[in-house]
Amino acid sequence: MSPEAPPPPPPPAIAPSHPTSHRTSRRAFLRAGTAAAIGLAAAGCGFLPEDPDAHGDPDAPIDVRPDGDLVYFNWADFVDPAVFAGFEKEYGVKVVQSNFDSMEGMVAKLNAGNRYDIVFPTAKWAQRLAQGRRLRRIDHSRLRNAEAVFGRYDYFADPWYDKDSAHTVPFTMYKTGIGWRKDKVGDSLTGSWQDLWSDSVRGRVFVLDDRDEVLGMAALKLGLDIATGDDGDLDRITDTLKSLRPRLRGFSSDSYNNLLNGNAVMTQAWSGDMAAMLAQAKDPSVLGFETAKEGAPVNSDCYAIPANARHPGTAMLFIDWMLRPENVRRNIEYIGYPMPVGGSEDTYSAVVEPFPECLVTADDLRDDRFFRNGTPEGEQARDTAWTHVKAG
Repeated sequence: MSPEAPPPPPPPAIAPSHPTSHRTSRRAFLRAGTAAAIGLAAAGCGFLPEDPDAHGDPDAPIDVRPDGDLVYFNWADFVDPAVFAGFEKEYGVKVVQSNFDSMEGMVAKLNAGNRYDIVFPTAKWAQRLAQGRRLRRIDHSRLRNAEAVFGRYDYFADPWYDKDSAHTVPFTMYKTGIGWRKDKVGDSLTGSWQDLWSDSVRGRVFVLDDRDEVLGMAALKLGLDIATGDDGDLDRITDTLKSLRPRLRGFSSDSYNNLLNGNAVMTQAWSGDMAAMLAQAKDPSVLGFETAKEGAPVNSDCYAIPANARHPGTAMLFIDWMLRPENVRRNIEYIGYPMPVGGSEDTYSAVVEPFPECLVTADDLRDDRFFRNGTPEGEQARDTAWTHVKAG
């Protein structure tokens, strides 16, 4: 079968903050669904037993053509609305949007039988989905613009989470660090995760409401593996975070608004959210971002088509649409995250120029500070540790 190319006010106690700005962080609603995570870990690969071929052979070639409206499932506010509108006009379809609040929540919806045409897992979750035969195989030769990714970014030609990128196309890249208000704290920090423990910011600090990010931060501070599931390591991590707990104002993944509205003077933050703040900050010079000398977690998101997608042809067209140079540039300017597509580098460099510390490249991914899938026992131990940290 020959390939068919597509046509051309702050909370009084420790709790998540409430956004006040008209635009939220792309991960503003991220929450670490602990109960869901425990259930997933207990299931081994993290998925309910199901006939992998219940909806046909997930490895069968996808006919790249409009075959219905696009049922889209992603973090909130992560694609420029104008890019959606252009896709709808180009192919005569509608984009039906839903948003998830965590990777666990995304998978829970898939396990419940919900059918989406395109989802956006992070690397470790893409690996789980692919291993569970829950994703359609993506033939890159059927995407006109795929060469701009795989011909320019060899890291993604065969990433650790998806051999030969057989089921995914990379979407964004990012790293985690510390954002702060220079007008409240000063022009520079010490360059260590220890800055979150500083007495000068006590009671005005947030960490992300995310299990892996918070446990990983403490692991790096202690010189441990970022995704350790060892009970002894996790005891040390929990003790370290308990010393931080009384200093916190809260757990929140809305670093974007917390810094802009002054709810936080220091926060654990994703690089892309910090870069996106430049579009709203009245005075960007009052904001700073650093990655810690002990190491920064890195990650990437992917486009993926679930095995039970009703409209995989439209999903393929959407991926290809998102890889068009003009759409890549527009979306990078909108979200502040780099998209690994050749020719977009200057656009991203311009976005992060005021915050050079936010710069993320494929070379950063080679540092291999990814959150990896552990054993069921290790994942459950991490869930338990996170529950103890949140409980104080």
